[in-house]
Amino acid sequence: MNIHVVKPGDTLLDIAGQYGVSPQRIVSDNAIADENRLVVGQALVIVRPETIHTVRPGDTLYSIAQQYGTTVLALWQNNPWLAGNGGLRAGDSIVVRFQGEKRRKLGLGGYAYSYVDKGILARALPYLTTVTLFGYGFDEDGELIGIDDQPLINLAYRYKTAPVMLISSITEDGGFSSQRAAMLFQSERLQKRVADNILAVMLQKGYLGLDVDFEYIEAEHAAGYVAFLEQLRVRLRPHGLFLHTDLAPKTSAQQAGLLYEAHDYGAIGAASDTVMLMTYEWGYTYGPPMAVAPIDKVRQVVEYAVSEIPPRKILLGLPNYGYDWTLPFVQGQSRATSIGNQYAVEIAARHGAEIRFDEQAQSPYFNYVSGSGAEHVVWFEDARSILKKLDLIDEFGLSGGQYWNLMRPFEQNWALVNSLYDIRKIV
Repeated sequence: MNIHVVKPGDTLLDIAGQYGVSPQRIVSDNAIADENRLVVGQALVIVRPETIHTVRPGDTLYSIAQQYGTTVLALWQNNPWLAGNGGLRAGDSIVVRFQGEKRRKLGLGGYAYSYVDKGILARALPYLTTVTLFGYGFDEDGELIGIDDQPLINLAYRYKTAPVMLISSITEDGGFSSQRAAMLFQSERLQKRVADNILAVMLQKGYLGLDVDFEYIEAEHAAGYVAFLEQLRVRLRPHGLFLHTDLAPKTSAQQAGLLYEAHDYGAIGAASDTVMLMTYEWGYTYGPPMAVAPIDKVRQVVEYAVSEIPPRKILLGLPNYGYDWTLPFVQGQSRATSIGNQYAVEIAARHGAEIRFDEQAQSPYFNYVSGSGAEHVVWFEDARSILKKLDLIDEFGLSGGQYWNLMRPFEQNWALVNSLYDIRKIV
């Protein structure tokens, strides 16, 4: 696998010839919207097929997998176009395997809302260990505030991806509630009722794990939060269900702020089977323009996390989004627009912008001027910035990563992880 950064004068044909691959493969793996309009500074993932099978009449994915000693899942991973195909056709070229050795087995997860585009989700699921469906809340009586999740659970199983239920302090209007969380942590009766209802839904619908995502908890409820997690783990374990907890991105035990103080890394790590570090949102909607997940900031969180929690339990948060700011930025007035990583490159192409790469943050960005004459700056993620985070996962021996979120396409990301790792499957 190579990452090619487009230079002035590069054409798709030139790049394909340089690496000995087909232009169509580069277009597909990187979701290039207009192959005649590459962006200077754009990162392209280049993978080289080693074994290609030409489909014959009567072939099926199962028969092809049997012929080459591989699996149908591997064929799905190597040929993402199959997700939107009505079936194999004689003459189709199927990549059986690519050149190069893979690093290791890796666990990868991601979050999706119930209204996710099923086509986008289907393209991601072959590369995921888990998919977490956001999300369930609870009312004052312990009844769950549910979502329409069964179709997505069924889709996850098709790709051997474990569906994970999410419970949080989200209310009927979809916002996090510190008050509702406090109410839960102070009432054993309410905790039992909520836990009973969670388990019933998981068993009924086929969930294999539970993701607990409580944010903005008052510091005085830290111990109550851990006790609730411990109760959940005891309830889930006899059924073979796992408990996963999301953690605010702390760099020390004493870190101040409503987002951080009730998240006791050591205690929560001990109570959970796995945790996810929410290592994103340094650049955010109301903040000044900067990378969403600067690698130096992310590293600081990981260094603290492994001092409190075994690395084998930790998943690193990976952002599948960026932000577009209108300049000049005015604190308290400016509001950035959240955009997808693929769409960011399309914006750059449309405005003739050059993508630059910040060495400290290890993240791409670019400036452009809109049709109205307003100056903009965009920070986003690409194969280079994701690779730096994957390198960090491997350096610290973490279990894997988890994407927030899966609502937008990010084709080159899946080509990248597929070239580097065997994705752990637990279904």
